[in-house]
Amino acid sequence: MKISVVLLIGVAAVTAAAEIDWSKVRPIEDFDHYWARLPQELQSLRYSVPSSRITNGNEARPGQFPYQVALVINLDQGSALCGASIISNDYILTAAHCVIGALGGTALLGAHNRLNNEPSQQSIVFEADGITIHPEYTANTIRNDVALIRLTNSIEFNERVQPVGLPSRQDGRTFSGMMGTVSGFGRTSDTSSSTSPVVRFAINPIITFANCLDQWNNAMHVIQPQNICLSGNGGRSSCNGDSGGPLTVQDNGESLLVGIVSFGSSAGCAIGRPSVYVRVTHFLDWILENSDVEA
Repeated sequence: MKISVVLLIGVAAVTAAAEIDWSKVRPIEDFDHYWARLPQELQSLRYSVPSSRITNGNEARPGQFPYQVALVINLDQGSALCGASIISNDYILTAAHCVIGALGGTALLGAHNRLNNEPSQQSIVFEADGITIHPEYTANTIRNDVALIRLTNSIEFNERVQPVGLPSRQDGRTFSGMMGTVSGFGRTSDTSSSTSPVVRFAINPIITFANCLDQWNNAMHVIQPQNICLSGNGGRSSCNGDSGGPLTVQDNGESLLVGIVSFGSSAGCAIGRPSVYVRVTHFLDWILENSDVEA
């Protein structure tokens, strides 16, 4: 059985580091470069209409996810909206497919409603030379879909801007059975191209590798041990515009980053198929070696 996937990313336009024109947000599926790098079997999906939001989730409380980043990436063809996670004063973590071909961009931090100029917000630019993509990232199989961004100025931590915890090198847990929380600014309806102005989130159990593989019809070319999967129960899922954003669990009362939004089914985000994430523990050594985060 052929399994199709869609990378969960949306598009916006940038005017300046501190002034993002959110009115020009539109789906990345409108851009030729998005499709050119995907395998031929996915080309027929170009004009399909996906379900497109943090599906069946809730609006976050202001400051509930202080590590959430609204990431605007400048590309030759326009500018893309992704998610990312704060991991230190100078580095944020995202998906490789978000920043392939990036010329730079802007990280918006501490935002609840990104359309408003909230006092908690910080807008910090990054340059192309500040982007580190995993050297073994492969677009057509979505392997090693992880990247780091070094910002041009340091983040100032406050109540609504904080780094998320990373697992330790000794943490051998799979996290299956724990409740996972995914957050982001993805689209708000199946028919609208607009992304959510506010942070939204969904909570579901993290499932085992075997269970995820089974629900993806044994698609081993798509689901590998370097991935971690969140149940799609209740149609709750990450979706377009959420790529690169955080999947966390609660560990001793603190948020622990265990996944990075990578891809989901092209059949729609709310159909109940598990959403798929980069497994942070699999790439922890690489993350620590290429950032300033202490082990």
